[in-house]
Amino acid sequence: MSKTAREWDAPPPISTKDYVSSLVYTDETLFDEELEKVKKSTWKFVCHVSEIPEIYDYRCVNHAGIPLIVTRGDDDVIRTFINACSHRSALVLREPSGNAKQWICLFHRWAFNSKGHCIAIPREGAYEESGIRKDNRGLREVRTGTRLGMVFVNLCDDAPSLDDYIGDALENVEDVMGSVDLEVFHYHQAVLNVNWKQWHETNMETYHEYLHFVNRNVAMKSKGYGERTWRLYPNGHGTLNPMQQTYTNIKGWKPRSNLPLPGMQANEFRTVKIFPDTNILARATVIRIDTSTPISPNKTLVEWRGIGIKGESDQDRTMRRNHHNQVWGPLGRNLYEDAYAVECVEAANRGGAAPYGVIARHEDMKTQDDVLMRTFYAEWSKRMGRPAHDPINGCPDASN
Repeated sequence: MSKTAREWDAPPPISTKDYVSSLVYTDETLFDEELEKVKKSTWKFVCHVSEIPEIYDYRCVNHAGIPLIVTRGDDDVIRTFINACSHRSALVLREPSGNAKQWICLFHRWAFNSKGHCIAIPREGAYEESGIRKDNRGLREVRTGTRLGMVFVNLCDDAPSLDDYIGDALENVEDVMGSVDLEVFHYHQAVLNVNWKQWHETNMETYHEYLHFVNRNVAMKSKGYGERTWRLYPNGHGTLNPMQQTYTNIKGWKPRSNLPLPGMQANEFRTVKIFPDTNILARATVIRIDTSTPISPNKTLVEWRGIGIKGESDQDRTMRRNHHNQVWGPLGRNLYEDAYAVECVEAANRGGAAPYGVIARHEDMKTQDDVLMRTFYAEWSKRMGRPAHDPINGCPDASN
């Protein structure tokens, strides 16, 4: 039956764990607060080590509104610094990536090295009275760590270590990503008109596989699809047990039986979700990593990387690239379908048309159970100190 306005606006008559308020996607105050309480206190994937392979290589990224420089120093250590001059706060580096032994701020020509030390101040003597010296004006370093070739940063000095934060959540891809050198062979990005959580949600539930032509015909028609189970980890992470997919269900598609990645079987599919915004998916021959960076409550930068074996032949790389782009490339089948779907959700949320979203599928933690979304919003609620079902007026309710 259709609903009246009062019925539509009322909270669903179900457990508060089984729905979220649309305000978590649209409210400006919540957005600013979650940058501080969720984004800045958790470990953020920023790049793969293969993207800064040489001494003095760097990449400029943005995390929680803070511009950062990720670089490989002359001691081969990967470090991260806030991209702001310690003099008057101008961006020190302005290109998205490059290689530079010295970083020179364009404003007043202060210079820094890849360890964040200030190495030059023009006419430094004029600062003698104030006590400003090169040795006390280094850049602000940001905590940096690597796991399985992935570089993570954390803006909070008091947050748990990367190893403690990740725990065992990467065990589903440990053999795939940890036994051979890998490299990024594909990168693209897009700004979507969505809240950052809406993009991440497309990778936290598989019920939406009905959206995808590929998934309806490859994954959902494969043996054992519905019998996989979710595995949950502390801090909001999760994985879905592996399965073999039948690619030949689509006319003209071939099995992914040649050149499987280390530890993977032919046609195997694995997935890992790292709270709050990193997804790792492996399809037998290729890995995809994506991450979302919020720009505003309804605008998000999404970055996608395709990863294969470093140093492989051109022939092998061409096959791996084709496998990646067939599903996950800019013109592949899946990504634009996901992007269009979540922008449709955002369009309704932004106008206030839908006050709540339902995450109420319970299937004993099997494939299309919404358990990882509930886990995500439980972690979000804990860090925010606000319940996702009523983030403005509600109090955490552990009884439901």
